[in-house]
Amino acid sequence: MSIELLIQNGSTIYYPVVEEGVSLTLERKGTPGKLEFTVIKDGVLNFQEGNPVKFTVNGTTMFYGFVFTKSRKANSPTIDVVAYDQLRYLKNKDTYTEEGLKASDLLKRIATDFRLNLGSVEDTGYTIETIVEENSTLFDMIQNALDETLLNTGQLYCLYDEAGALTLKNINSMKLNLLIDSETGETFDYSSSIDDQTYNKIKLAYNNEQTGKRELYVAQDGEKMNTWGVLQYYEELQTATGAAAKANALLKLYDQKTRKLTVKNAFGDVRVRAGSAVVVSLDLGDIITNNYLMVEKVTHNFKGDEHFMDLTLIGGEFIA
Repeated sequence: MSIELLIQNGSTIYYPVVEEGVSLTLERKGTPGKLEFTVIKDGVLNFQEGNPVKFTVNGTTMFYGFVFTKSRKANSPTIDVVAYDQLRYLKNKDTYTEEGLKASDLLKRIATDFRLNLGSVEDTGYTIETIVEENSTLFDMIQNALDETLLNTGQLYCLYDEAGALTLKNINSMKLNLLIDSETGETFDYSSSIDDQTYNKIKLAYNNEQTGKRELYVAQDGEKMNTWGVLQYYEELQTATGAAAKANALLKLYDQKTRKLTVKNAFGDVRVRAGSAVVVSLDLGDIITNNYLMVEKVTHNFKGDEHFMDLTLIGGEFIA
């Protein structure tokens, strides 16, 4: 396995000696890619916060980002480094009021405003009537637009940084021919619950200023309410357009147990990122999964010639 890590300070490029391996963590939404490593400080190495970092494995660029944190202990010859990819700048806050934009259009607008590099951006298709975001993170603005697109089209998109370029893809195009089973994954943690993100009654409210009345849109599952009790999701809407369809879509999404599956120390694969879909074949006790699941989070661990990864998986009955 060929691993290369470089740091660029001005016109000087360093290939530092890395101690204890490299860890790369990627999450599907709301979090930038994070590269953690420890370098040996010699008389030559000189880098600063904001310097670009590139991490390549077998010729594949897995990370391109910037140094955000340097730390060291007294009398230690090493420096611990945390670098984030371009998604880190989506933590910035701003206010946007837009009409007639698609989620993909909003991403392009934000990238232009904040001088971010764009890569491949798939057209999300659905036009959002009104976008009103006040003092919100750019992450939240984009995710809210993608969530609304999901509710109205059933299509799920993943935003990530591809070697220094913001990329938006439909998850249907992110499937991998990779099998995770009892042989390729060392161990797993599994839980099922109705305590988090499980709702069997959806109530949406819209204050109609013209009539002076509050309009309610309700979707519910009576059988599940008898079994689990009433677990209600409530939201006040800015518009009544598509409200009934939204209530039904939310019920379909949340009217089930939340199952969480984490696979530890699976054989590493450089293609795997948050949003990828892999085939999982495992007997979990109450269910047997033998289908595609989506990677919600992955941590790639590199040490010597070894590459393993920890995966948090969703999909099917494993919902986001």
